[in-house]
Amino acid sequence: MGDFTYITQQANSEISARQARPEDASKVMELLVQTAAWLRSTGSTQWSGLLEGVDSHNTVDAVARGDVFVFEGDGHLAGMVMLLRQPSQWDKELWGETGHEGSVYLHRLAVSRLYRGRQLGRDMLNWAKNGIRFEGQDRIRLDCIADNPVLNDFYARMGYRHRGISESGFCKYELLLDSIDG
Repeated sequence: MGDFTYITQQANSEISARQARPEDASKVMELLVQTAAWLRSTGSTQWSGLLEGVDSHNTVDAVARGDVFVFEGDGHLAGMVMLLRQPSQWDKELWGETGHEGSVYLHRLAVSRLYRGRQLGRDMLNWAKNGIRFEGQDRIRLDCIADNPVLNDFYARMGYRHRGISESGFCKYELLLDSIDG
């Protein structure tokens, strides 16, 4: 669990990041289900499996492995993100079976509705880029459903390069990380 280094734990002046602990798992799952419900209210089916109790990313196990990071402000869970140091089966299906060396896979970025409109999603992506480093990894990969133009535009504006669309209809994005001297 310790093959990373914090450059900073501050996502912004009010929100700090830390590795999730097993006792955080229920709050993390609650945030994901709330986010899935909100997505459904907007007409999206994204993450809808969570509403039926299906967690394709096995979040509780990811917390136990140390792959989940929480963002807190004033003692409240403001957001979470999963940063996988090994590709999941989903990642292998999207990106192929080879070429995963050096990649961290970003999944399940979620912001509490209490923090809506504060640009926290942007700050969390910037933190994943500049606030943490994983030994031997020099890029972040993520994906999103191709028919969500707002989200696809967001990732492009955040510096992620479009790397194609999978057969299953997901856009693949990659961001090369600057090396940190020291």
